[in-house]
Amino acid sequence: MNEDIKKAFDVLVAGGLILYPTDTIWGIGCDATNEDAVRRVYELKKRTDSKALITLLDSPAKLNYYIGDVPDVAWDLIELADKPLTIIYDNARNVASNLIAEDGSLAIRITKEAFSQGLCNRFRKALVSTSANISGESSPSNFSEISDEIKNGVDYIVRYRQEDTAKTKASSIIKLGKSGEIKIIRE
Repeated sequence: MNEDIKKAFDVLVAGGLILYPTDTIWGIGCDATNEDAVRRVYELKKRTDSKALITLLDSPAKLNYYIGDVPDVAWDLIELADKPLTIIYDNARNVASNLIAEDGSLAIRITKEAFSQGLCNRFRKALVSTSANISGESSPSNFSEISDEIKNGVDYIVRYRQEDTAKTKASSIIKLGKSGEIKIIRE
């Protein structure tokens, strides 16, 4: 795992794309602060940039750097979540402009999975994490279901957990309003 983290880190620093396991499904990742890398993810997924991508962090302590005003309820939601939870926050900052949704929001998940958390910790920046599929197609539930088109479109494929055949699923997604109101996007 450590060798994969090092190689993935080197690719991210160089502005490349990786294919990697997360706390949910396999993801296409890049430096969330690099506009060119983010653009490449949209192109690989054949997705318009009006549909925002999820970012991963390894610690809730980093949220304030990327979100201008984190609603108080967010801290409780993160602490009490018993499965992966992506929260869409208003007032995004310090990421590539093409990663921020038209309404100024950003989707962030705090990962607790060993590989993605270790990679985020080493990278020290937000990491894009979008499903490893062409937009509109079903998300792969494990590595064996990822298309060759996606595999050929990235600069590095992590070896860790490729043999894992457990069925995984995407995170729950909620949107938090400025006053802490909650809207469920995906259960």
